[in-house]
Amino acid sequence: MPATPNNVPEPSRTDPALIRNFCIIAHIDHGKSTLADRMLQLTGVVEQRQMRAQYLDRMDIERERGITIKSQAVRLPWAPTEDPANTHILNMIDTPGHVDFTYEVSRSLAACEGTVLLVDAAQGIEAQTLANLYLAMENDLKIIPVLNKIDLPAAQPEKFSEELANLIGCDPEDVLKVSAKTGIGVDALLDRVVRDVPAPVGVKDAPARAMIFDSVYDSYRGVVTYVRVIDGQLNKRERIKMMSTGATHELLEIGVSSPEMTPADGIGVGEVGYIITGVKDVRQSKVGDTITSKEKGATEALGGYKDPKPMVFSGLYPLDGSEYPDLREALDKLQLNDAALVYEPETSAALGFGFRVGFLGLLHLDVIRERLEREFNLELIATAPNVVYRVIMEDGKEHTVTNPSEFPEGKIDKVFEPVVRATILAPSEFIGSIMELCQTRRGTLLGMDYLSEDRVEIRYTLPLAEIVFDFFDNLKSKTRGYASLDYEPTGEQDAQLVKVDILLHGDRVDAFSAVTHKDAAYAYGVRLVAKLRELIPRQAFEIPIQAAVGSRVIARETIRAIRKDVLAKCYGGDISRKRKLLEKQKEGKKRMKMVGSVEVPQDAFIAVLSSEENAGSGKGKK
Repeated sequence: MPATPNNVPEPSRTDPALIRNFCIIAHIDHGKSTLADRMLQLTGVVEQRQMRAQYLDRMDIERERGITIKSQAVRLPWAPTEDPANTHILNMIDTPGHVDFTYEVSRSLAACEGTVLLVDAAQGIEAQTLANLYLAMENDLKIIPVLNKIDLPAAQPEKFSEELANLIGCDPEDVLKVSAKTGIGVDALLDRVVRDVPAPVGVKDAPARAMIFDSVYDSYRGVVTYVRVIDGQLNKRERIKMMSTGATHELLEIGVSSPEMTPADGIGVGEVGYIITGVKDVRQSKVGDTITSKEKGATEALGGYKDPKPMVFSGLYPLDGSEYPDLREALDKLQLNDAALVYEPETSAALGFGFRVGFLGLLHLDVIRERLEREFNLELIATAPNVVYRVIMEDGKEHTVTNPSEFPEGKIDKVFEPVVRATILAPSEFIGSIMELCQTRRGTLLGMDYLSEDRVEIRYTLPLAEIVFDFFDNLKSKTRGYASLDYEPTGEQDAQLVKVDILLHGDRVDAFSAVTHKDAAYAYGVRLVAKLRELIPRQAFEIPIQAAVGSRVIARETIRAIRKDVLAKCYGGDISRKRKLLEKQKEGKKRMKMVGSVEVPQDAFIAVLSSEENAGSGKGKK
């Protein structure tokens, strides 16, 4: 019989032998959050009347899109079938499945001893499944293979059990079959977690050491820090020290998530809980840092994890320039909840004041932009996303370029661009079209393995810049939606890259500049000048629109002048009278062309930049 919240042992007195820490990892949309919902119901921590789908997903965007963006930890009581007298404490962490949020997954794995590897019984193993599995293996975690959605008519449990067993190195019978939607097999899975996942190991009497694996900002209580205690014990009202910064704080509140915050007197070895110190800045409780007691604390910190590095940069500008202070405040508040967000102010001659913002990927960009617009009521223009380049000049000077307008003029010796190792999983019939797509994106084949008779894993080295636009959309269309993609950064490579500038009436418009490969520059220039010709309204003088690489023009379109009919009042008469009026008009046009400046309407910027972005917005990117 499942335990109820009433018979949960006091958090500070729980025997480590009765604790199991595990997380759920899977590809996006394989049912992690639904499985977490069934576990919450089965263990009785959420009453039936309070239950809702995706219970642990707290953000509106997560619920609308059906994706998890932030990991959530929850404490579940469970009395296993084999040992009903002993109620075990299961600390479960629900993780995101999207490649952009891999850093969230790696943080969760560091706080666990075991993981549930979830695979959709209708779709089988996908790219992010493999990526998350390798992360779990690197952390030496106990892996429990589980097939979900066995109630679907399209499910093939026998076929995918064998595929999963071959991958992990176990028997197909060891693969658990569950349906998170109906609850079939979830109790057996919890029993298996108790049986197979090792209990946490730690020294009870040693100085306290706890690892921070997440932190969120609460507007009333300040920063809420989620920790996993490795050694010793943390108690309410004691003073603690952050080992990386040396900052000391008082523990105002300590407790566990069950799934709502439940205060306690303290938490001990192996437990996962939260602490509140009254700090207002998330950056003061760095993820991966070690917490210890101020008095007689530990001297050696725990192995943390690296800070997430932004992969894609985009400029965010308010449509109304007066909203710039509001945008700064909104970004400050969002950064409190998302330590991976980095930004710095920048100005554009065309768009005014804004910010250069670093993101983990296109979905991260999409989510942040939507949250800014929705939660803070802002209207924004986002420039086309681009990656970070390293440019070395002939005189040896080095430049880091996050914005095409920063690309240096003069004699360039080398340009380095970031590259990624991409893993594509697809049915074997699509190998040809996938390889063709990767070749056109300057990819290098690393290898290919058959997971089964009809499923293949293809590995490529690809420039990150080629992936962040429309690569995923093209991959899906070439494989009828069956392919899945995962990538990880692997360094940088030397490449022949150039900056394409757009000139209106001879003036460079920095918002339309782009860094692209030499071979793709002409196509980009032709496409953009043609689009601008349609969007910019005709003026009283002729406007040339040019695309240029350095001083060389590679494409041109002309917007014809609007001409007033000066001959309207001439009824017949001598031709010289008409010619005189036309010559006078011509002189006026010439003077106007010399002093005239081109007004680019705001909707033209939005149309061009959003169409560039939507070419590969990755809204369905998995």
